[in-house]
Amino acid sequence: MLFAAGFGTRMRHLTEDRPKPLIEVAGMPLVDHTLALAKGIAPAKIVANLHYKPEALAAHLEEQGVETILEVPDILETGGGLKNALPLLGSKPVFTANTDAVWQGPNPFAYLLEAWNPDIMDALLLCVPRSHTVGHTGKGDFIADPEGRLRRGSGDIYGGIQILKTNRLSEIKDPAFSLNLLWSRMLDDGRLYGASYPGKWCDVGAPEGIALAESLLETHNV
Repeated sequence: MLFAAGFGTRMRHLTEDRPKPLIEVAGMPLVDHTLALAKGIAPAKIVANLHYKPEALAAHLEEQGVETILEVPDILETGGGLKNALPLLGSKPVFTANTDAVWQGPNPFAYLLEAWNPDIMDALLLCVPRSHTVGHTGKGDFIADPEGRLRRGSGDIYGGIQILKTNRLSEIKDPAFSLNLLWSRMLDDGRLYGASYPGKWCDVGAPEGIALAESLLETHNV
């Protein structure tokens, strides 16, 4: 599940005529960087949710075999968007991915898949040590114990990719909600885990992130 419905307000003028996933980074739409990594694990299906200026993005993604689902009249946030897409995704655990980051290092989807253990995990989040982030100034999101079990705190940054069981989405009745609500329930049960990413990660949520991401990708190609 690719999250591609947001308004991109931090991108300011760059999203006046296009949705954020179509802003170019290193000569290709931002969403294509995540899509190429997702295709690297050959998933049976890729779905993307759309809302803001969806027409061009729908055409772009559908050409690449991505099924799209339009959220109207209101945007549903990450949790509501995933729940709304379950008829397309099915009932098994899914990957979810934000589409506004660039990675340097091992394929983050493959890295998570290698660490996934459904016997003890309801979700496995890809977390990035602050020293491995580029242009990020936040204090961090999660702290992991030696087994990888998470608690909230000023530690690693959530990198925007996870494997998640979807069965508990039905417990939340609001149509629009954040996946943070589901994470909190998993935290209470001790079943929210994280995998620490060994490569570099750049958030491209604001205009200044574009140059940083392009520099990171150029370093990767040297």
